[in-house]
Amino acid sequence: METAVHDGAKPKRRLALGALLGCLLVAVVLLLVMGRTTSPTDASPEAGFARDMSVHHAQAVEMSFVARDGSRDEALRRLAYDIIVTQTAQRGIFTGWLQQWGLNQSGERPAMAWMAGHGGHGGTGGGAVTPGAQATMPGMASQDELTRLRAATGKDQEVLFLQLMIRHHEGGVQMGRSLLKLSDRDEVATMARHIVNGQTGEIELMTDMLRQRGAQRLPSIL
Repeated sequence: METAVHDGAKPKRRLALGALLGCLLVAVVLLLVMGRTTSPTDASPEAGFARDMSVHHAQAVEMSFVARDGSRDEALRRLAYDIIVTQTAQRGIFTGWLQQWGLNQSGERPAMAWMAGHGGHGGTGGGAVTPGAQATMPGMASQDELTRLRAATGKDQEVLFLQLMIRHHEGGVQMGRSLLKLSDRDEVATMARHIVNGQTGEIELMTDMLRQRGAQRLPSIL
């Protein structure tokens, strides 16, 4: 009789062990899922990327309006229009992310703090639009450069726009690559890859446009 009791207990123990393992597996899966869906924090790379790239895009849009309105070259006007439309739409996405994550559109951390140690930061060759928040954004044009762009006309304006926008795109590529080293959050990483690929292609196009005008790019910041 005792043997029968012990023999019957073994399947029960196996069932209990299986149930326990199953519960542990479910708990691990839930933990992973919840970890993937948790909103980024205020100091996260995702939040910093969204905020800083939105500011970066704003200057690209500003410069593109100047070029679109000042040039008679249809190819350059199309490029400027594409930058305006694309980067304005992306800025809207960044704003939506921050709202969805319950974060303010601007943070208290310095600009580009999220990128420190991953590709560097700083407006190499470009200065800053204003002191402070934008001073360390890669590729940004200075106030003096923006003033010269607005004052220029004809071919001179086209050349300066292309030179400044190539460097500006290089900064965007640098920011996108840095985000990809720091985050694998699907929607943010997908956007970063899109920015890297799209702006790399536009850099090649603008380099050809400069050659057609007998001009060269500014020193690369990449």
